[in-house]
Amino acid sequence: MAADVKPEVIIYVVSDSAGDTGELVVRAAVAQFHPINADIRRAAFIHDEGTLERVVIQAKENNAIILYTLVIPHLRDGLHRIAEQHGVTAIDLLGQLVSSLENRTSRKSRQEPGLNHVLDEDYFRKVEAVEFAVKYDDMRDTTGILKADIVLVGVSRTSKTPLSMYLAHKKFKVANVPLMPELEPPKELFSIPMEKVIGLTIDVHYLNIIRKERLKALGLPNSAAYATTARIERELAYAAEVMKRIGCVVIDVSHRAVEETASLILECIQSK
Repeated sequence: MAADVKPEVIIYVVSDSAGDTGELVVRAAVAQFHPINADIRRAAFIHDEGTLERVVIQAKENNAIILYTLVIPHLRDGLHRIAEQHGVTAIDLLGQLVSSLENRTSRKSRQEPGLNHVLDEDYFRKVEAVEFAVKYDDMRDTTGILKADIVLVGVSRTSKTPLSMYLAHKKFKVANVPLMPELEPPKELFSIPMEKVIGLTIDVHYLNIIRKERLKALGLPNSAAYATTARIERELAYAAEVMKRIGCVVIDVSHRAVEETASLILECIQSK
């Protein structure tokens, strides 16, 4: 968020682990109020009440909301008590569910933070996939096309990189290849099964808006050739020809969130 834009709401995500779960829930909730300027601040790996009190005081000063995913009972109880003392809204994401599960199963919870981040084989596969996506982003090394589980192709600003990272967190090794009329597509694209390749296309008008915003963010004039309708139409026509040569599935990413497009990609890949 730009420094000169005052947030409409500040939300502290408090956790005795990394805070990923809480932040995902907050972002899902905030999305229901789009557009909204929300400032989400993590307070992670908290292990004492002194730190909790400092966070609560900060939240009070900023008229903020707290959402917490504390699994250690004395920290959970402590935050509830401290927040009440200071009149700060604090929402317990896990406490009631954990208690309900304990009652239903007649078993005590393990009360160990970070169990969904254990360093098991699954975790290392995810890390390996993320490293793969970074290494083979934007055709830096075309040999990645031969090693990838999924290869994304499309013109600039069709969400290739965000999709690569999102799918990497699903443990898929993803390479992505930008398509431009001035560059011959790498020969490796035509030597792998077409089922591994996913083409990304987009509406001309929508891409025009996205590229103009990108130029604006870079401090460049939006009249640059990169964002002109003629240039975009030429690029998309070229990309469509390449995708036809490959014979791959093509997905229109216009007005689609990364999560929605990723879901469509996985449907295509897993149905083969």
